[in-house]
Amino acid sequence: MKIEDELKSKFRNEYHKLMVNMMLTTSRLGECFQHTIKDYDITPTQYNVLRILRGQNQKPVSIGLIKERMIDRNSDVSRIIERLVQKELIERTENSGDRRQKDVLISKTGLDLLKEIDVWEKQMDKRLQNVSESEAKKMNELLDKMRTDL
Repeated sequence: MKIEDELKSKFRNEYHKLMVNMMLTTSRLGECFQHTIKDYDITPTQYNVLRILRGQNQKPVSIGLIKERMIDRNSDVSRIIERLVQKELIERTENSGDRRQKDVLISKTGLDLLKEIDVWEKQMDKRLQNVSESEAKKMNELLDKMRTDL
């Protein structure tokens, strides 16, 4: 559905329309995602941390590295880490080289949870197939280009 029809709105120009369209699309995708992960008792930000840790291939990382790779950089990573430790989805230990630093590692329980959520991601891939793979690639390139000066 065209954005003009969905929002019953007009736009100053194509750039304004693009910005609103991206916000609307992000919101709709986010709603779908939040609905799904609510069943797993984690938040989107906690999911982001778990994915970052899984990508480290069982190597412990610092909280600073996690913060650098977060989608939402305004998150309180220390608090998120604490909640994930309480849920036994990650492990946090003192860094042997610097006691002020903490090493964070995803647990087997965390990996198992992500495996379950991976099934949803594959379903989402299918839902997005109204866009061809080449169109998705081009859109990714354009979005990367847009973020260049942000």
